[in-house]
Amino acid sequence: MDIRSVILGVEKILKTGSFMNNSSDHLPSKRSGSPGPLSGIRVLDLSAYIAGPYGCTLLADQGADVVKIEAPDGDNLRKYPSTLEKESRAFIGLNRSKLGLVLDLKSSEGLSALLRLVRKADVLVHNFRPGVAERLGIDYECLQQINSGLIYCAVSGFGETGPLKNKAGFDQLLQVMTGMCTMQGKQGGKPELIYGSVVDYYAAALVASGVSSALYERERSGLGQMVSVSLLRSAMTMQSARLVWAEGEPKDIGRDFRSGGVSGIHPTRDGYLYLSANTDSFWNSLCEKVNLTELAGNERYNTVRKRAEYASEIIPRLHEELLTRSALEWEEFLGDEVPCAAAKPVEDLFQNPQVLAEEVLTDFEHPLVGHYRGLSRAIKFSRTPGPDAFAAPTMGQHSDAILEEAGFATEELRKLHIKGIIR
Repeated sequence: MDIRSVILGVEKILKTGSFMNNSSDHLPSKRSGSPGPLSGIRVLDLSAYIAGPYGCTLLADQGADVVKIEAPDGDNLRKYPSTLEKESRAFIGLNRSKLGLVLDLKSSEGLSALLRLVRKADVLVHNFRPGVAERLGIDYECLQQINSGLIYCAVSGFGETGPLKNKAGFDQLLQVMTGMCTMQGKQGGKPELIYGSVVDYYAAALVASGVSSALYERERSGLGQMVSVSLLRSAMTMQSARLVWAEGEPKDIGRDFRSGGVSGIHPTRDGYLYLSANTDSFWNSLCEKVNLTELAGNERYNTVRKRAEYASEIIPRLHEELLTRSALEWEEFLGDEVPCAAAKPVEDLFQNPQVLAEEVLTDFEHPLVGHYRGLSRAIKFSRTPGPDAFAAPTMGQHSDAILEEAGFATEELRKLHIKGIIR
């Protein structure tokens, strides 16, 4: 495929106006509800898995119109194990409020279609391995010729330079590599993974933050730019407090800042309870509440550092007292005097009074799954709260509508369907 000829062909179409023009520079939104701070921004999401897609979802939460563009075989996250019969729970949870387009970018027609979308887009996000975007003809240098104001965000495992730049990066791989698993494991024990894709989700937040900052700068300069996010930098950013190496310190100096055994998860008569007692006030309240008042007045334990040093003396006595009640009973008894929480399953969040009061969850209707409840948005804006959330798209759910908005005629779409370039 001659990529340069495809770009020139698209430029010719755009200059001659031989396609249906939209009435504005931004494609019309199908969303209902209030505008958000990013309403009117069009995002092309070519990424897969978690970091890139959820970063785009965070932009959609704030009003951006996000088009999820998948290859004919789909985002691999759709194939992940799920107790939902017809769709992946992970894909649905990560891709809310997006329009769905299936497009074969390995064909000249598919590439041409994407480039026509790029002209009116504000943002493009992908997480292709290094070199793939160049081979497809959608690297920043190529797309900048189509749209000089485009914010181009590339998510990688290890960045754009260095010996690992071409290596595939995944959440748990970066956890292991950057010391997170060693820190998570018990002292002297094996490293432990942190489940929940924490590196991916943090990278997603950096995608949304970086793109938003670039959009803000574009308002002043009128120019787009490339935004780069890597899982390596994300994992290291999460550990900035540990990544301090003072001159003269040995390599194996203790770099963690956990406060010892008091603040943590403890067994009770029934269930487990998390306690935090890092301040003098909370420590004294805890001692009073669990009948260990003599510990509160003991200078041996009167700082967080001392309590960590002498945890082996404190914890057995604390556990003895905690075994007199259940975790839920302790949670109620300690109340606001000691920060605490009984360990509960994630399903309990659907009925949690605080979650319900915050209106974090909403109702969705999905073509395959039907009705379900899920997360709506995480950030609140007083004046521009943002439009209503809607369910993640099925494969190619909005392909025709998106391309019609971009100026594709009915006959063009029919030919693309026949060739399998769209679906």
